Amino acid sequence: MGTIRVIDLREPVDTPADGIVSRTIHDDEVVRAVLFSFAPGQQLSDHTASVPITIVIVEGEADLVVEGESHSGRPGSWMHVAANVPHSVEARTPLTMLLTLLKGGRPERP
Repeated sequence: MGTIRVIDLREPVDTPADGIVSRTIHDDEVVRAVLFSFAPGQQLSDHTASVPITIVIVEGEADLVVEGESHSGRPGSWMHVAANVPHSVEARTPLTMLLTLLKGGRPERP
């Protein structure tokens, strides 16, 4: 049986006043989950991922741009972005965001 890990995504992170902190909270052959904490005004500029991703806004507000189309992110917002689609994130307020990279594959069963 696999290990179960439970964490509080809202646990405070010591984020520099002008920075971004990221922490991988899970990584296996199927998914990689990365928790980001942004200071207001910080951004991940336009980029792509080679696999599909999901974004969940845990706390704060952000501007999410996908293929040039702007979306407002606030607590509880969920977004799916297909592989190789340009996207960016800019924090309007202190922001906590969960990024999940969907690598594919199938988890092994005992």
